[in-house]
Amino acid sequence: MTAAHRPAPGSERSGAAPRGPRNPAAGSSSRGLARIAVFAALIAVMGLAGPIPVPVIPVPITLQTLGVMLAGAVLGPWRGLGAVLLFEALVALGLPLLSGGRGGLGVFVAPSAGFLLGWILGVVVVGLIVRAGARRPVWWRGLLGCVVGGIAAIYLLGIPVQSLVTGLGLRESALASMVFLPGDLLKAVLATAITMGLWRAYPRAFE
Repeated sequence: MTAAHRPAPGSERSGAAPRGPRNPAAGSSSRGLARIAVFAALIAVMGLAGPIPVPVIPVPITLQTLGVMLAGAVLGPWRGLGAVLLFEALVALGLPLLSGGRGGLGVFVAPSAGFLLGWILGVVVVGLIVRAGARRPVWWRGLLGCVVGGIAAIYLLGIPVQSLVTGLGLRESALASMVFLPGDLLKAVLATAITMGLWRAYPRAFE
């Protein structure tokens, strides 16, 4: 066959359907949604440990605040917010995902309702501090974020709503809520340690 009659390179495959360009944004979005679902499930799993009742006030101690801190620290403020909103939406639909097997709309008018609302604010604050400027997490910013967002921001909404629902004075509610503080500080340290360990072991989790 002469050069004039040779088929053009690739003409043998001319009947094949052309492949479209890959869409990296779609893959990133899918991974983001998957991580949101994973952390919503993590918060739910931490409720399996069961609540520790507090005799002074009708709000139990739970492990789920640790999941909220981790969601903000690892996912950042907005994906972390998505995880908490997804979890609370499932609770509102009646799934017994809160510690002690609680669920339904009633929990959002109970004495602990303010703390559930505080999770929404808290996870954003944690994420904004820990992931400030989309930088890599460092231990001091992790601890600061978990204390300010995972404790102070949650108490900021939780205590006034608890006072309103129970009829207990604001000062009395604040003093009674101090029983949570040692455990919450321990959870902040633990969340920081887990975050830094995950960063060293699998930094892609923070993308």
